[in-house]
Amino acid sequence: MNAVLNKQTKFIDLGLIDYQQAWDYQTDLFEKTVALKIDNRKADVTEQVSTPNYLIFCSHPHVYTLGKSGDQAHLLLDEKGLADKQASFYKINRGGDITYHGPGQIVGYPILDLDNFFTDIHQYLRLLEEAVILTLADYGITSGRIDGLTGVWIDIENPDKARKICALGVKSSRWVTMHGFAFNVLTDLNYFQNIVPCGIDDKAVTSLEFELGKKPDLDKVQNKLKQHLAKLFEFDLIED
Repeated sequence: MNAVLNKQTKFIDLGLIDYQQAWDYQTDLFEKTVALKIDNRKADVTEQVSTPNYLIFCSHPHVYTLGKSGDQAHLLLDEKGLADKQASFYKINRGGDITYHGPGQIVGYPILDLDNFFTDIHQYLRLLEEAVILTLADYGITSGRIDGLTGVWIDIENPDKARKICALGVKSSRWVTMHGFAFNVLTDLNYFQNIVPCGIDDKAVTSLEFELGKKPDLDKVQNKLKQHLAKLFEFDLIED
């Protein structure tokens, strides 16, 4: 537990950014926070300093990412296929299987020291999901969870029609988190046809645009989501 709890959370909007560049950026913040926690453990209580928290929003050019427990066979494209789709591919250090990121998607990377909030990774995942569920409710869309599957789903009562609108995949060390969620808002869903999304071959993927039948304002969706996250986590949100 931190000697000095800090619920201040800096919001950072990176916009459309190359996946590797964003990965390096969040890794730097993550590693610095972990290092600070290690230093705090070695220091006298009076010399310990509070750890920072960050909430990063961005989107990426077309990219497929495979989690450390994923199966590369779930990528249905070879190198030429990736080039034809103008997409890149990365094996990364989060949990979960394969997913797609692209323009029109809200990708969230919370770099949080959960010692500042609660030390329960399952609660952490459920709150990320809940923020998306509440955002969808703002648009009149009912969504929820499916037992045994992470993420946010629509038509959860009908297994044959259930479809995922938000995927989750996180990493944590010493209760510091990185990676996060991908919420399909204006996403080109055709790109999901080139993978077995999250290793699940019997469920569809959807977007807010598809469910509404019209294009929502991406900035407004992002703001609603950000505010739900702040309320659920009790962030003291700091914006530049």
